[in-house]
Amino acid sequence: MATRPRRDTRAFDTELLVALAGQVVVLLVLTATVGVGSAGWLACCVFAAVVGFLLAIGAPARRAAAAGSANRVTLARATLVGGVTALVADQIADEIAGLPDRPTRTIVMLVIASVALALDLADGYVARRTDSVSELGARFDMELDSLLVLVLSVLASRSLGLWVLAIGLARYVFIAAMAIWPQLKGELPFSRARKVVAATQGVVMIGVAAPFVPRPVAAAAAAVALVTLIWSFGRDTVYLLRRPGPPPG
Repeated sequence: MATRPRRDTRAFDTELLVALAGQVVVLLVLTATVGVGSAGWLACCVFAAVVGFLLAIGAPARRAAAAGSANRVTLARATLVGGVTALVADQIADEIAGLPDRPTRTIVMLVIASVALALDLADGYVARRTDSVSELGARFDMELDSLLVLVLSVLASRSLGLWVLAIGLARYVFIAAMAIWPQLKGELPFSRARKVVAATQGVVMIGVAAPFVPRPVAAAAAAVALVTLIWSFGRDTVYLLRRPGPPPG
């Protein structure tokens, strides 16, 4: 019984190492095509190091269960999110330094972000078709979505204002609130509305970041996305706080 988990864990670790190598390849390709400076390299390396570390220290049983085709798709998504992180950090560094904008870089960033969102559907499909749904895989997939929205909200805040950051920080504020109200760690019932709201955040943020979208339209879209996000998190928070706790003992 002990041999198989070790073998499966090694498979997961191998997939992780390949993904980290793939992240370097993505950075090299972006550097050779649209140009990525030191800020972009630093941001992407920090992203890859944090993601790799958190996955590597996961419980062996969870890592063993996550290995497979679906995990490889999710890891491929992670390399794309890392690429988006590099391009966004590089663009912000150029803005701070007063350097001219590079429209090609922005278009490439939006294309990569769009592919990463599209693969969000693919990894779930692959997991169901190959019967490889896992707790770690589902959590990793969800965190990648949150990170992508956070990175895009940082970029959008440069033109629309700091209030847009609330879209990217909403989930992390909810996680921080768990330290104050442990009830928020409870299980939530299935909600299609919650899934729709979460899925549309990335799409809206890509549209908001597009240079050809008029600023008033982008601001209105971001405002609607923020309102729906507050409603979704607020509804779940009220449900969890009102739900009666376990009986004493």
